[in-house]
Amino acid sequence: MTNKKIGNIWVFIEQYEGKIADVSLELVCKAKELAEQLSVKTEGVLLGEKLEPLTKTLHEYGCDNVFAADDKNLAYPSVLPYTKIIVDLVKQHTPNIFMFGATPAGRSLAPRVASKLMAGITADCTDLQIDDFEDKAQKKTLHNKLMQIRPAFGGNIIATIVNSWNDPQMVTVREGVMPMKEPEKGRKGKVTQVDVKLDKNDLVVEVIDRFREKKSSNLKGAQIIVAGGYGVGSKENFNLINRFAETIGGGVGASRAAVDAGWIDHDNQVGQTGVTVRPRLYIACGISGSVQHRAGMQESSKIIAINTDPEAPIFSIADYGIVGDINDVIPKLMKAYKERA
Repeated sequence: MTNKKIGNIWVFIEQYEGKIADVSLELVCKAKELAEQLSVKTEGVLLGEKLEPLTKTLHEYGCDNVFAADDKNLAYPSVLPYTKIIVDLVKQHTPNIFMFGATPAGRSLAPRVASKLMAGITADCTDLQIDDFEDKAQKKTLHNKLMQIRPAFGGNIIATIVNSWNDPQMVTVREGVMPMKEPEKGRKGKVTQVDVKLDKNDLVVEVIDRFREKKSSNLKGAQIIVAGGYGVGSKENFNLINRFAETIGGGVGASRAAVDAGWIDHDNQVGQTGVTVRPRLYIACGISGSVQHRAGMQESSKIIAINTDPEAPIFSIADYGIVGDINDVIPKLMKAYKERA
C-alpha cells in the first residue's frame, strides 16, 4: 500500500492598507522551515485588492505559491466571504497544515473555517514542530504530524497537541513567537488567481469606516527592554523602571503579576499571555522568572537579572545576575551609565 501524499503548508495572509502583517510573514518563514522537512511547498492565501506587490513580498519570504483572490469586496477581512472562499480552496487543494495568526481577524476566521471543514484547530500556539506520534488509542504510529505546542491551564503547563483526524491540521499562532527571517531578494514564485464568486448574502456586512488606535507600547521593535515584576513592590516604585528605561533608551516591559496588580498596561506584558520579544538587552527587575515569563523573553541576546532572591529562577537564564534591591541597584546603574555616556 502506498502512503498518502502529504499536502502543502498554507498560511492565511493578513494585510491592511497595502502592508502584510508581521505575524503573517513570521508564519511564512516557519511554514517554509516545516515544508522543507516534509518536502512539500509553502503556500499563502491572500485576499483583498491590489495584491500584486504583496505577492512579490511573500515569494521573497518563502511562499512558493500564493492563492490571490483580488476583489474590491475583499478589501477588509469580513468573515462571511473569506470563510466561503477559503473553505472552497481547501476542499479543492487539500493542504496538510493551515496556519493563521492569533489576531482578531485570525481568531474570528480560523474557527469558522475549521467548523465548515469539520476539522480540529489548536489556538494560540507558541511553537510548531514536525514529529511522529504514537496513537495508543488506535494502536498505530502517525508519521510527520504537526506538534502543536501551546500553554494550557492558565499558562501553568505547556501542552503538545496532535491531530489524529484528517487534514488540514489547523492552528492559530501568537504574534512574535516565530522569528522572522530576512527575505531572499528577487526570489520568484507562482501566483494562482482565485475567482471570486459572491452573492448578496456574503456581503451583508459593510465596513463604513475604520478607527485604529496606536498601541501605547511597541516592545517587539525595542532593542533594549527594562522589565519590572511584582518584586518592584508598588506602582510608585514602577516609576523607577520607567526612568531607568528612559535613561538607557529602552522600552518598558512587565511580568503578568505587575500587570495584574494594575501597575502598568497589558500592552507592556512580556510572556506567554503577553508579547514575545528578542531584544539585544533585556533587564529583568524584581521578576522571579516563571516559565510563562521566560517563554516570552529567553531568546534575548543578553539578559541581566536584578532580584533580592538569589534562588530566583530568572538567574538560571541570565547572562549577568545582580542580587540586591532594585531601589539600590538601579540608581547606581543609571549613575554609571550617565558617567560613561
